[in-house]
Amino acid sequence: MALANEPPPITVPLKGSKLVRRLLSLFGWRVDIAGLPGPRGILVVYPHTSNLDFFLGILAKSASGVPANFLAKDSLFTLPLVGQWLRYLGGKAVIRDRPQGYVKVLAQEMAQAAFFWLAIAPEGTRKYTPGWRSGFYHLALETNYPVGFVSIDYQSKTIQLKGFLLMTGVQTTDLEKIQQLYAGEVGRYPENMAPIVFWSPTSSNK
Repeated sequence: MALANEPPPITVPLKGSKLVRRLLSLFGWRVDIAGLPGPRGILVVYPHTSNLDFFLGILAKSASGVPANFLAKDSLFTLPLVGQWLRYLGGKAVIRDRPQGYVKVLAQEMAQAAFFWLAIAPEGTRKYTPGWRSGFYHLALETNYPVGFVSIDYQSKTIQLKGFLLMTGVQTTDLEKIQQLYAGEVGRYPENMAPIVFWSPTSSNK
């Protein structure tokens, strides 16, 4: 477990597609993701208030060169062609009925890989929820891998990696740091942005 929220240094530079960057710029969007602090980690993506966020995220992944996997609803992977397409892009199905067990499965998979960054949208849906699901947090504590915080800000039309933190296990401290990183970010539908607190359907605060 990390002892402080100090950000780890960037050690893995990235080189993405200039063509995709130009494509995004035609629509007024800019990507600011320079590098990663190691071969394994977690990327939190927020806010997620629109279906458009997914496509912007995929384009940003290509434009920045981040070779990240991502989590998506398991029901999507049962759809013909859609499931194959998502797997091709790096998608992995979320297993909702056993979240704690799934954290350990993901941790083992990440540890066994030479390079594995996993992107997670902690709101879990584009609709409004009272807070974030805490799966990424449990995974970060299980692995002690750095967590990067990516914003999709529709006000400035910027997809930016705001910074990296190591989670301490002290939720109030960790959430305060995360709230500071995301201060001022605006989703496509601001009214659907979840507050940065932990929440689950069966508990008001995890």
